[in-house]
Amino acid sequence: MISSQDFHRLKFDTLKHFWGYSIFRDSQEEIIDTVISGKDSLALLPTGGGKSLCYQLPALILEGTCLVISPLLALMKDQVYQLKNNGIEAEYLSSELDEFDAETIFNRCKEGLTKLLYVSPERLTNRTFLQNLEEIQISFIAVDEAHCISEWGQDFRPSYQHIKDFRTHFKEIPCLALTATATPKVLQEIQVKLNLKNPEIFKKSFRRTNIKIISDKISDKYQRIFNLLKYDNSSGIVYVRTRKESEELVKFLQSNQIQNVDFFHAGLPAKEKNAKQNFWLKSQQHVLISTNAFGMGIDKDNVRFVVHFSPPQSLENYYQEIGRAGRDGQPSSTFLFWNEQELANFDQILRNQTPTKQEFYNIVSYLYSSFQIAENDLPENVFQLHVQKVQNFTKTSMAKIKNVLNFLHNQEIVFFNNNRSLSSLELKINPEELDLLAKKDAYFIELLLRNYSGLTTHKILFSEFTLSNKMNVDPHLIRERIKELQQKNYLEYIDGALASIKFLKHRDDRAIKGKYWNLFEQIQKNKLQKWEEMKFFVQDTDFCKMKLILSYFGEKNVKNCGNCTVCEKQKEGVFGRNISHEIIEILQQKPSSIEEVAIRLNYYEKENILENLIYLLDSGKVKMLNFRTYALNE
Repeated sequence: MISSQDFHRLKFDTLKHFWGYSIFRDSQEEIIDTVISGKDSLALLPTGGGKSLCYQLPALILEGTCLVISPLLALMKDQVYQLKNNGIEAEYLSSELDEFDAETIFNRCKEGLTKLLYVSPERLTNRTFLQNLEEIQISFIAVDEAHCISEWGQDFRPSYQHIKDFRTHFKEIPCLALTATATPKVLQEIQVKLNLKNPEIFKKSFRRTNIKIISDKISDKYQRIFNLLKYDNSSGIVYVRTRKESEELVKFLQSNQIQNVDFFHAGLPAKEKNAKQNFWLKSQQHVLISTNAFGMGIDKDNVRFVVHFSPPQSLENYYQEIGRAGRDGQPSSTFLFWNEQELANFDQILRNQTPTKQEFYNIVSYLYSSFQIAENDLPENVFQLHVQKVQNFTKTSMAKIKNVLNFLHNQEIVFFNNNRSLSSLELKINPEELDLLAKKDAYFIELLLRNYSGLTTHKILFSEFTLSNKMNVDPHLIRERIKELQQKNYLEYIDGALASIKFLKHRDDRAIKGKYWNLFEQIQKNKLQKWEEMKFFVQDTDFCKMKLILSYFGEKNVKNCGNCTVCEKQKEGVFGRNISHEIIEILQQKPSSIEEVAIRLNYYEKENILENLIYLLDSGKVKMLNFRTYALNE
């Protein structure tokens, strides 16, 4: 048996060898010790607190394979990629892997070679998976993003409910639940729904002393972003609400000679997304203008600022996103831009996207009826979804339809794909029957078979654009020709440029009107409540911003941070603070604008800087070189 001294050395040797660190962060070592001792545990570590290490390191020390349950395929892929780069044996299972690849992964786990196996919660009910698991030595179960199990948490996922039943098959195997954002109510629900037995609970304070929260009530956000990026060459993230906004803001900045920026959103092809993300990760001064599609699992320690171009939908989202700044412990700034009109607009958006019970039922029943799915039926096909047709028939707004579709997708009732992807093609007739078809049809199908040999045996993915280049024909004509053959039932075609839908559960009209509607209504109320809490945080000018966040996450007797917008104003008092000496020191180095001075003074309020500059101008210590730039009067 290993001695406690040897075990202690093994922990630190593993940390140094695979991660290059010589010390653990707050709580990490205690969590790792608890996991290795075989106890259930629950860790609430804020974004940037090093959650992943808490299960990855003990997985290397313990015999067998750690089973990691994670909600997002992209997150699993990213984690496995990083682990393999560090020389750690890790794999993930997903529906995109074929049987041979999955079998290879299972065999490596059975042989004890793979130390971490990432799976989605949906896989816990898969019979083949469970049968294979009986031959694998599981060291412990790690449930990442554990707040997904709570209906009151962010990103509720019904499939997380399977974990409790799954654990009954592996009663003696300990479980570690991890989350970065959970209120006291959600933490309690995690313990009950995961059936954690007398868990050790680790709750690190959400306070980030190196982050300065700056709340700016402004109308011209474009100019504010321009000034910020013009005088700050560090690496950062600017979060915007929509894909269009991310592209337009980058266009504006680049047209004004700000070149170290790029946009990022979920609508980009995977290859382009990976290229943009990797470039940003390696850069010291690159800025990504992004929707909230960016950030999960991102590990970059030198992010000096995070900007919210508009307030996010909840304090959970806000805290998680600002937590990507200053992971190296160095001073970093976060900016929250807002105005009253924008808050009112978002109030209106939330109201306009919430359907009545009848509208909800009309949308869902039309989806089933339009594809001729009867009560209790579950087709295997993927269907092309024309969202406009749903709107024309139900006479409901597009916002309500998309809200319902996203709900059905998140609750795993349907798989709704609204992202541009490759098209799919499946041959519905036997290739020997080609001679029986009209010459025109037979000729075109033969062309397809020559270009895609696998079409005779299975569904293939393809690009109309690539095919059109090979055939020297317009892509639009290829689409039309394939659609003609689909109407004759020779081919099954899904256009990747359009939305598609696959039904995952049998049609159940009673559940739609009862259980699903009740859950949908609860989620909408929860969403409105979280927005009201966020709105209070944005508009409030009396309470320290960090203190409001800490109180929201259940921390008691918290002190003011001393450096957020509210704390700075309270320190200044009525007349502001005399910062003339600091301004003179900055101007001694070089002539500067108010924006440059503000950044050098850790984003100090420009109004107070202007008051001090007016005093320095009047006293003759400073002069204006032009209407924007100030210099010392030698």
